[in-house]
Amino acid sequence: MTQQLLNDLNHWVGGDIGTSPTGDFGTATADLRTNQRIVRRLTTNPKDDGIDGGPPDYIFHPDYGGGLPRMIGKPLNVPATRGRIRAQLRLEEGVAQSPEPQITVNAITNGVSVGILYTSSITRRSVSLQFNVTK
Repeated sequence: MTQQLLNDLNHWVGGDIGTSPTGDFGTATADLRTNQRIVRRLTTNPKDDGIDGGPPDYIFHPDYGGGLPRMIGKPLNVPATRGRIRAQLRLEEGVAQSPEPQITVNAITNGVSVGILYTSSITRRSVSLQFNVTK
């Protein structure tokens, strides 16, 4: 079992930082922390990876990210997208490598819907994550 030593701020990509019941900055631990990190990783564009030649979102970490936003507007290649997501999940410490995560990818209007079912390496529970990436 992985021991988590640090907390993150409670922050979903594209939203405001969450607050605690006392009005302080909210923290994200265990599976919430992992879910937020997965969404952040998959919705961050790395340096040019052959999709559109765009610059990285994080200039000091050009290889970080799954690049799903760059895939929007192009024909959806489900096996390739699923493989890209699987490779990125292997980099997250909160995702157990066994059993292998189950990933579903579906085209939606102006985007893609992603479903991930994985086992938490922190809590050893099954965790379901569903999110959309749109333009």
